[in-house]
Amino acid sequence: MHDAAFLTTATRHGGGLMRAAAAYPDAPRPWLDLSTGINPEPWRGPRAPEAELNRLPDPAALVALETAAAAAFGSAPERTAAAAGAEAAIRLLPLLLGVRSVEIVGPTYGAHAEAWRAAAVATRLIAADQAAASQAGVLVIVNPNNPDGRLTRRADLIAMARERSAAGRWLVVDESFIECAPGDSVSDLIEPGLIVLRSFGKFYGLAGVRLGFMLAAPDMIQRLRDLLGDWPVGADAITMGRGAYAAAEWRSRTSAALDERAGRLDQRLTRAGFQIVGGTSLFRMTRTPHAARWFQHLCRGGILTRPFDHTPDALRFGVPTERDMRRLARALEAFS
Repeated sequence: MHDAAFLTTATRHGGGLMRAAAAYPDAPRPWLDLSTGINPEPWRGPRAPEAELNRLPDPAALVALETAAAAAFGSAPERTAAAAGAEAAIRLLPLLLGVRSVEIVGPTYGAHAEAWRAAAVATRLIAADQAAASQAGVLVIVNPNNPDGRLTRRADLIAMARERSAAGRWLVVDESFIECAPGDSVSDLIEPGLIVLRSFGKFYGLAGVRLGFMLAAPDMIQRLRDLLGDWPVGADAITMGRGAYAAAEWRSRTSAALDERAGRLDQRLTRAGFQIVGGTSLFRMTRTPHAARWFQHLCRGGILTRPFDHTPDALRFGVPTERDMRRLARALEAFS
């Protein structure tokens, strides 16, 4: 796969280091993956003991996980269901809600539109300033938005949730990156037409654990549990999720460290000629007229970033560790 072909495939979503390595076989190893918004310094609590890996997860342990997560979210256990990543819940929403139309505030994470279109639901992307007037059966808002970090304020979401609930319509708020803007979360809000999605892997840096949650009215939560079955997540997800969601001090310390590193990354990127146009403390969205050249240059240095087909002058950078920041700085300085 040559440079241009890989650039095209890389626009769908982040990750894909094996494809990157195949496209750039001479790039230095190991690759530095800055194409996603995953915390590079994960929570390092214990994994499941071997005995728990040797048997099916205990229902009581799943309840304990959902209770710990609900407490961290400001929700309640009966309104909180675990799934194998927020992605699993996204894919099941069309089956759960059974509506004829959905509007998605975009551009945003592509799995939302993919799920609804696969279910033959009329699907339309709309601008942020059109959201409050949406008459679709479901309105989807990713907050903070992926990939640009755009925020919809909590007060506006509350107003939309109440208005849509009163009209018998749904509001789905994907809060996969909300740890970067906790003040705008609506995870604690109780409205019959509100569904909130949460991700574990991004802020806690453990995307491979595959853990996420749906928050909704208890009857909707039960419907999701019926679809997922008795063992929606594995032993590692249960053990690590319980530990991480109880670690309030780690959460506070990590938030501060990510904010500081994101600020330093902005300085590096600005000096290299990038315009910072958005992001969160886990990723920074930039604009440059040379985005394709930058993407290929960085790949040749073993650094994977995120390009976009809908915005060809955009390039997104995950926020690296201090050590990896130095490697990125050298690659930025070598661009010509």
